[in-house]
Amino acid sequence: MGRTVVVGDIHGCFDELVELLDRVGLRPDDLLVSVGDLVDRGPNPAEVIRLFRDRPNSVAVMGNHERKHVRGIFSYAQEITRLQLGDGYAEAVDWMRTLPYFYEDDRVRVVHAAALPGVPLAEQPEEILCGTTTGERDLAVRFPDGHWHDHYADAKPVVFGHHVTGPEPLVRDGRIFGLDTGACHGWNLTALSIPDFTVQAVAARADHWTLAKRHWQLPVLRTRPWHDLPWAEVTTTAARYAPNADPATAAWLAAVERWAAELRASFPALTAAAGAAAAALGPDEMRAHPAAPALYQARAGRLDEAAVARHCQTPRRTATLLAALGLPVPDFPA
Repeated sequence: MGRTVVVGDIHGCFDELVELLDRVGLRPDDLLVSVGDLVDRGPNPAEVIRLFRDRPNSVAVMGNHERKHVRGIFSYAQEITRLQLGDGYAEAVDWMRTLPYFYEDDRVRVVHAAALPGVPLAEQPEEILCGTTTGERDLAVRFPDGHWHDHYADAKPVVFGHHVTGPEPLVRDGRIFGLDTGACHGWNLTALSIPDFTVQAVAARADHWTLAKRHWQLPVLRTRPWHDLPWAEVTTTAARYAPNADPATAAWLAAVERWAAELRASFPALTAAAGAAAAALGPDEMRAHPAAPALYQARAGRLDEAAVARHCQTPRRTATLLAALGLPVPDFPA
């Protein structure tokens, strides 16, 4: 019977994973188990997923980061991963949907984040097992003076990740093993071999999350729905990211603000153009015109700049009206 090799939170650190498995001496008959969080923050989530999908005798437990992709709950880390995976993103998420919330055999229990002591894993809330915000709140209520594993009394060892323990794993009583040693933050990637219960680790090659946040900032910002944001949100979004941006990203954000300002500066021209068109067109031409609502307001004498501003509450609506009236539309920054 082969070993069970459990690996802590990988977070896209594929090179470290390969090095760790080489150090462990992983054999084909060994069961490879991930505690979850294969993706997000690191440089190569696609290869990590491919290894666990393609290698026979492998299991990945659902982590809170996989669950975010499955549920479509996006923050910066998920936006980066979606870009990293590119055309393969949808297929990867479909695979994530199949992940179990725990693994258990005669020798060990594996969860991503936590387990309620004394409760069979199959009967535990998914939110606690994988470490969602709701699950974390539930645990804080149940164990206000400590951690869930402080109360774990079963003889069978439990292995988990989720909470970074520091550069070294949490090992207690030969039964409790916390393996998230912060690989994506520049610390270590750690594995536990069973039944000998030996721990091995490799050093991370970089603080991957810090590097990823800067490297992917501009690509992620380009995907934001700038055309459909209200004007105030265009300004606040650009201002929020500009202070910590690299020069190229800061320059692009400044160009976005200029683009938005140019669109808003077109309101007087829109008012005049709508008035001129309304005076020149006949009833049938008015009805067929793509700017008909504005033209009818102009003909009724109710279209001033304030009315145009109420109609053009986003860049897209402004650009659409400009194009309909034959006025130049500012180009969005490349």
